[in-house]
Amino acid sequence: MRDAIREKLNRIRAPEQITNKKAAILTACLFACGTILGCFSKWLDNLALDDTVWWHRLLESLDLGNFFSDLAIWLLAALIIAVFSRSALRAGLNVFCFLAGMCLSYHVYTVSFSGFDPMSYMMRWYAITLLSPIPAAFCWYAKGTGAVPLILDIGIIAAFSLSCFAIGFFYVSVKGVLYLLVFAGAAAVLYRGPKQSVLSLLLGFFLSFLFSPFWPFR
Repeated sequence: MRDAIREKLNRIRAPEQITNKKAAILTACLFACGTILGCFSKWLDNLALDDTVWWHRLLESLDLGNFFSDLAIWLLAALIIAVFSRSALRAGLNVFCFLAGMCLSYHVYTVSFSGFDPMSYMMRWYAITLLSPIPAAFCWYAKGTGAVPLILDIGIIAAFSLSCFAIGFFYVSVKGVLYLLVFAGAAAVLYRGPKQSVLSLLLGFFLSFLFSPFWPFR
């Protein structure tokens, strides 16, 4: 039974071989990258912007502090890590370690330099991190072949639509230029051909309208 399931999954996308040493180094690098980006995100939150400094004005116009505290950019990072991992199992582990590094460093930085403990806020991110290996594995299979990857593409596009746009039953608006770039990046990562891309974008965007009342990350 297990072998039959594995064979069917391999038909969708077969895992690639990688040595344990290389896999461990890659996972450690992703954890370190997440740690650095978590500190960077909180540093942006704490940065006192000065309108007389040109790059401060740029940060203010782009609203990078809020952008890096939002879900969209981290969804894109997790999607990229998952899709380019060597297997579904590695995708789950790599995304988990990346998000764990991000959450821990953000939390520690806040306690150490901002003078408060955002535990209630961080619990949501810790929950996302703990659950992340499951959607990461699905994202890995989204780059496979057949009908299943198309269905997964539609679901992923719907999630990015809800993260990057303000969507209701009768309205839709872009949250900002950076969010539009995130959405375009997700579509590019999932690209497997023009027909597949157009179909997944249209159906995914339509699905996002149906799920918008239940989307918890606003």
